[in-house]
Amino acid sequence: MQAPIAKKIPHLLTQHGQQRQDDYYWMRDDQRKNPEVIDHLRAENAYCDAQLAPSAARQQQIFSELKARIKKDDNTVPVRDGHYWYHSEVSGDDEYARHYRASSFSGDNKTLLLDVNAQATGHEFYDLADMTVSPNEQLLAYCEDTSGRRIYQVCIKDLQSGELLDDVLNECEGQVVWANDNRTLYYVKKDPQTLLGFQVFRHRLGSAQSDDELVYEEQDRSFYMGLGKSRDESLIFIDLEATETSHTYVLDADDPQAQPQPLMPREMGHLYDVDKLGEHFYIISNREAKNFRLMQADATTIADPSAWLELIAHRDNVLLEGVDLFNGHWLVTERELGQIRFVVYQHQQGKMQGEGQTLGFSDPCYYAGVGVNPEPDVTSVRIYYSSLTTPGSLYEFDLNTLERKLLKQQQVLGEFNAADYQSERLMITVRDGVQVPVSLVYRRDTFNKDGTNPLLQYGYGAYGITIDPSFSSSILSLLDRGFVYAIAHIRGSEMLGRAWYEAGKLAHKQNTFNDFIDVTQALVEQGYGAADKIFASGGSAGGLLMGAVVNQAPHLYRAIGCHVPFLDVLTTMLDDSIPLTTNEYDEWGNPNNEQDYRTIAAYSPYDNIRAQAYPHILVTTGLHDSQVQYWEPMKWVAKLREYKTDDHLLLFKTDLESGHGGASGRFKSLAEKALEFNFFLTTLDYEN
Repeated sequence: MQAPIAKKIPHLLTQHGQQRQDDYYWMRDDQRKNPEVIDHLRAENAYCDAQLAPSAARQQQIFSELKARIKKDDNTVPVRDGHYWYHSEVSGDDEYARHYRASSFSGDNKTLLLDVNAQATGHEFYDLADMTVSPNEQLLAYCEDTSGRRIYQVCIKDLQSGELLDDVLNECEGQVVWANDNRTLYYVKKDPQTLLGFQVFRHRLGSAQSDDELVYEEQDRSFYMGLGKSRDESLIFIDLEATETSHTYVLDADDPQAQPQPLMPREMGHLYDVDKLGEHFYIISNREAKNFRLMQADATTIADPSAWLELIAHRDNVLLEGVDLFNGHWLVTERELGQIRFVVYQHQQGKMQGEGQTLGFSDPCYYAGVGVNPEPDVTSVRIYYSSLTTPGSLYEFDLNTLERKLLKQQQVLGEFNAADYQSERLMITVRDGVQVPVSLVYRRDTFNKDGTNPLLQYGYGAYGITIDPSFSSSILSLLDRGFVYAIAHIRGSEMLGRAWYEAGKLAHKQNTFNDFIDVTQALVEQGYGAADKIFASGGSAGGLLMGAVVNQAPHLYRAIGCHVPFLDVLTTMLDDSIPLTTNEYDEWGNPNNEQDYRTIAAYSPYDNIRAQAYPHILVTTGLHDSQVQYWEPMKWVAKLREYKTDDHLLLFKTDLESGHGGASGRFKSLAEKALEFNFFLTTLDYEN
């Protein structure tokens, strides 16, 4: 079967006196209903299936392995919120959970809140976002998306009668906040063109959405908009977040007619996160503190940052990531040398008592995060923990004694034994002398460090998002076949603090690609992987990473997995009608400015395809992706087919029902992972 060849329609793009001819520009005009586009995507799907048909049995075997490790009947640990204990359950082959509440931890008077399987019936795609109970605990508001475009519909259920109210809110972000009168809801409405949330509306139960009051509209389209509620539930927050600036408005949660007021003046470059408990506001701020510091204010000082009280000072080598507020304690999340830790401080009515005490873990590399702790009046906290060899574990720590109790650990079915696997943390020196952290894991009895193992390297490197090393039952299918799995914590994340992020964006973006390439070379030199068996994978901004890497160092990789990838950076960033473009200027640059244009043009994967041999490549996307449009990988694959000089596999698979997050459901999504793993193994059968 021959690979599909896309038609070419010359299209000239001119900016800053520079001309680019884009023969596949015709694909990008949001033609999801254009039969020619759909037919081409279907042809690509058929070609992908045909090329992998000889290994279809292995792909099914891998899928069966992935599915067999998952406990079919499982539940979360109940957590108290108000008068009830909430938990969810999954069973059998159900793709989704059922959500319940009960009057006790042990499950007395258990009541079904929402059966997501029933909600998803009849939909190829289903995503449940925010689910929130009214303050009087009688109503449930939930947000659902059935298209994959992250455009949500809000529905409200009466928990006493079990009936749905007539109120339905459309074209929303996936969150909703209740006012304290139990009759008023706040939600963010999306721009139908850019899919950017930019308006906050107030809805009164029993009224039509068309009658909802516009509470706030943000004019600067570089901000993302979200809603929240203070820890003491006295305030509703309108949170505005751009790459380099934060801003917050507040409304009195007790006043259903309240108008938003700025918490403090907007200051470009000021990033902060704020919460409130009792009389005090707590602000994690980068004001005069690149790695952030913890500040405290009250109603009289919150608008004047110069009057704030410093609780935790800035430190050059410690990134302050968050604070969770309890009536007698503060739980602070920090990161030093890439590792997360938690520090517990005792306080009395907002006044710190003594030194902080650290909660630590022993694995060489791990992920930990604060769990769901709805009630501020407790003296224990739930923390989720996972490492490359330790399945996800929920602990409860006593905030006074620091004693911990394991509440639940993810059960991995089959013959999994954590002692069979070994994880390591390396620091690899790259070309400019900087040391890049790398987390890796392998099976002890198949790893020799003699340069013979296949190795899969993963990376992301953007938006300050840190990919922590956590357990994946899926990756066992590669480890058990002799693979080493490595995560390169390259610049563009915040693994080593805010400066680590800033060194991997805008004019410094090339550092991200150099880091990934240099880590690959070092892992081969140190014997962790065979030079001819190196694989790489990334998605979204990590897909951009993959696209740049295969242009700049294609000889290093046998095969690449490139998922929902951002590849046509220059053209996309020049079009502010495309969803989310304006929010990205502080990350990638605004190519309407000539210097930013030249910076992006130097690495944009689509624009830097050239006549050379490329690795085997698998590309996946979702037709309804709201963040990276389907035409980016579609164009990239078409142009690669035109230019590449090798006969390696170039496969492109589009889920015609899903969006940026891929397939929905706990089992259906495993099919995508099985596809990638089988693709990698298939390429080992090819002669170079």
